[in-house]
Amino acid sequence: MSNPMTITNLKMEDPKSFQGKSLKKSKLIGSFTLLVVLLLGSLIMIIPFLWMLLTSFDWAARLNIPFPPRFWPKDFSTRTYELAFKNIPMLKYMINSAVISIGVIFVSMMSALLSGYAISKLRFKGSLIVLVLALSTMMIPFEMTMIPQYLLFAKIKLLDTYWAFYLPALNYAFGTFLAKSFIDQLPSTLREAAIIDGAGEFRVFFKVYFPLCIPIIATMTILQFLGVWNDLLWPLLALKTPDKYTIQLGLAMFTYNKSQPLPSIIMAATTVSLIPVITLYLFLQKYIVESIALSGIKQ
Repeated sequence: MSNPMTITNLKMEDPKSFQGKSLKKSKLIGSFTLLVVLLLGSLIMIIPFLWMLLTSFDWAARLNIPFPPRFWPKDFSTRTYELAFKNIPMLKYMINSAVISIGVIFVSMMSALLSGYAISKLRFKGSLIVLVLALSTMMIPFEMTMIPQYLLFAKIKLLDTYWAFYLPALNYAFGTFLAKSFIDQLPSTLREAAIIDGAGEFRVFFKVYFPLCIPIIATMTILQFLGVWNDLLWPLLALKTPDKYTIQLGLAMFTYNKSQPLPSIIMAATTVSLIPVITLYLFLQKYIVESIALSGIKQ
């Protein structure tokens, strides 16, 4: 004969125990599903890069890319990289791209941060209209403005110079929006205290707010660097002298001028061109995470 107390206890404890186990099981299934999806997505993203990297070491693929693609070099060799540096002035092109990227990043960063600070903290009359007008320029694709921009720089004789890259960088509307959103989260009391101490607006910005904007600066740096380093269309229009070519334009011209394509050599050159992008991202990725975390700060 069963004990009534035992049956009563079982009836009272079973629903909670079952609910707890079911919740843990659903969380485990959800985490496993998310992990599988992320792994598949990462695999899809990384396979083309791995194929490019491995093909760059395949001496047998210097004339034709094998089909179906193989994911291990048939004739492993570093001669493809030697030929890439011998036939393409890689170092010069990469230095040119670095000079353009650094200048564009500096100009666009200062423009975005100063305008974002002004819209966020000064709150002058019509600041929202200025922000909306700036953001509206993002809806116009570059293909619609490149001809007027080309004619303008041709008129003022700045084609085939790096000023053709620096001056358009003054209009970095997306950076202004990012900077304004980030500075909105920083306390306005910092500015009020600095002004009481006799600081002007520029001093308030550079001494107080600028050091706090390092995370968003890192984010904008990576975004701008990727855009400038990988750009081909505007350098193709603006630059005429081969000694001033960017890395992407140099690689495109090398491919275009060859009657016989050299796949593994082009892959080697492309792999080398990605090293600065990957290096910069590895150094700045922690600041990107910090900028996302700080976006929840409240005054």
